[in-house]
Amino acid sequence: MNIRSKKYALVAAITFIILFLMNYLGNTNPDKLERALMTAIAGVIGLTIGMWFVYRNSKDDTYHDFD
Repeated sequence: MNIRSKKYALVAAITFIILFLMNYLGNTNPDKLERALMTAIAGVIGLTIGMWFVYRNSKDDTYHDFD
């Protein structure tokens, strides 16, 4: 999946919404908005780094033997 595609933007938006709601609704601390935003943004950044790594290696046709 290309990071610049609409499909990735949809997956990133869904990831952000799910992480934000899970942290916002389940938190009783007074700073729940800040924590939920930081967690959701970190989740989307992690997804972006992971997808960039997978997309970068998908063009590599060489076989890597890790034995």
